[in-house]
Amino acid sequence: MDDLVYDVVIIGAGPAGIQAAIHAVRKKSRVLLLGRINRSSLYSAHVENYACMEGVKTGKELLEAGMSQVRGFGAELMEADVLKIQQQEDLFSLALESGTIISSHALIFATGTARKKLKVPGEKEFSGRGVSYCVDCDANFYRKATVAVIGNASAAIDGALTLTGYASKVYLVSQDLVASAELLNKLHSSTVEHLAGTWIKEIRGDQAVQSILLEDGKEVTVDGVFIELGAKGAMELALEIGVQLDMETMTHIVTNKLAETNIAGVYAAGDITGHPYQMAKAVGEGCVAGMEAAGFARKQKAGSQ
Repeated sequence: MDDLVYDVVIIGAGPAGIQAAIHAVRKKSRVLLLGRINRSSLYSAHVENYACMEGVKTGKELLEAGMSQVRGFGAELMEADVLKIQQQEDLFSLALESGTIISSHALIFATGTARKKLKVPGEKEFSGRGVSYCVDCDANFYRKATVAVIGNASAAIDGALTLTGYASKVYLVSQDLVASAELLNKLHSSTVEHLAGTWIKEIRGDQAVQSILLEDGKEVTVDGVFIELGAKGAMELALEIGVQLDMETMTHIVTNKLAETNIAGVYAAGDITGHPYQMAKAVGEGCVAGMEAAGFARKQKAGSQ
């Protein structure tokens, strides 16, 4: 459907994503910015070292002003998580948590890079030995196993549903699930056992994970624990379409000076491209990514006519 086809889709509503949206839409592109500002690392920070800005500003204040600019310039905004990305001929297809499918000629990753941790006993000790932060990366290692997914948002639900195609038993541990009605309905009609209203207290095992202890006192035997806090990470989404990651960190996307990745039409900006984790760098890269993505989309559309 033409009304769901965009020139540029930007994933992430931090400084990089906001700046990318501003520059892309000012190039007369149809732009969609996906994300929630309260998930940006800047949201709870204070800024006093940004050029041409006097005094101390809160991250929340800056991000809200940025979103107002994006809206004023004509970009579309949507607070929705992306669950899947596929490349289909000259377009990128994105499946949102609502069940909506949108398409775009160009794509910008601006999601940041911080991987949220549970910070519970056993998490660090069993990382790589039963504790994983990427369902799409590691699901195949848990065929016919018993696993638990920990999280309160769309990434946890999607991860649990994905794992039902591999594991023999899947638990979802959550305190208070926040996701679209469509995704919640999929969960409720699946074989996932939802352990609701509790949280994980400890990950236990010997050489590898053997069980999890919940705050309600229940101990659940599992072979693996998938930690999926918040929205699906850029790493998982990028891997789905073959975007090259930094081999040392596996959490940063490799780009050139034009914010281009190894996949034509895919760009990245901000913390997701690596150090330094500064707003000035994010804004600068967002500017480049937005302009380049808009130019790429314009060429793609002209070539298809």
